[in-house]
Amino acid sequence: MTSATALADELPRSEQIKAFRAAGFNQEASECEIETTGSYIPATMELVEDLNGDGRPDALITEGSTDCYGQAGTGFYLVSQQPDGHWKLMLKENGVAEFLASKGSNGWPDIEVGGPGFCFPVLRYDGQRYRFHHSVGERCADSP
Repeated sequence: MTSATALADELPRSEQIKAFRAAGFNQEASECEIETTGSYIPATMELVEDLNGDGRPDALITEGSTDCYGQAGTGFYLVSQQPDGHWKLMLKENGVAEFLASKGSNGWPDIEVGGPGFCFPVLRYDGQRYRFHHSVGERCADSP
């Protein structure tokens, strides 16, 4: 199995920069890094993979700070390379992304957003953006 870091290394540096910019980062520092007074975990491209089967790379970028992301302590940005070569921000959330086998529109996987607690949202792509679909966990009123 290829590691996510190896996959990120296979993405040309110029594309990595475009992906980070689409997520709202610049080369100097993120807004979160500038505002953080406590510990900070720099933005990292955790995953590069074709998540929706369109033949183009998608990337999961994570960053950590309780100042910026609350009790979860981490946030993630899902970006996707578009047919014209530009990168688009698909989703930005506080918490940890877990890609599920279930799918939304255009082949995009549902995403469980983990963090502290016992009930977690599952988001589904509707063709325009990711939206709340249902909750999963031990203490959710609408758990399946």
